[in-house]
Amino acid sequence: MAQFVKVASTADLAPGEAKCVEAAGKKIALFNLEGSFYAIDDTCTHRGGPLSEGEVSGEEVTCPWHGAVYNIKTGAVLGPPAPRGVARYAVRVRGADVEVEV
Repeated sequence: MAQFVKVASTADLAPGEAKCVEAAGKKIALFNLEGSFYAIDDTCTHRGGPLSEGEVSGEEVTCPWHGAVYNIKTGAVLGPPAPRGVARYAVRVRGADVEVEV
């Protein structure tokens, strides 16, 4: 059964920033978009690049390795060379804690 796990504090990520967090053995890219938090798999489906290290523009992140583009809110792939999107995780904020459902 899925459960929410604390992965960060709200102060850990300024708006427009991302970081890699781990929960239940999964590497997850956590993003702060204008004060709202979103989480997707950190591993690009093309060659495994770290999405948390990619360039964020609006609601999109570009993989730093080969330029695949993903929607941060949905995990959908928007541009090649990635063959498919990545998993999206529910996120909630409790006080100053950012929690991801895994």
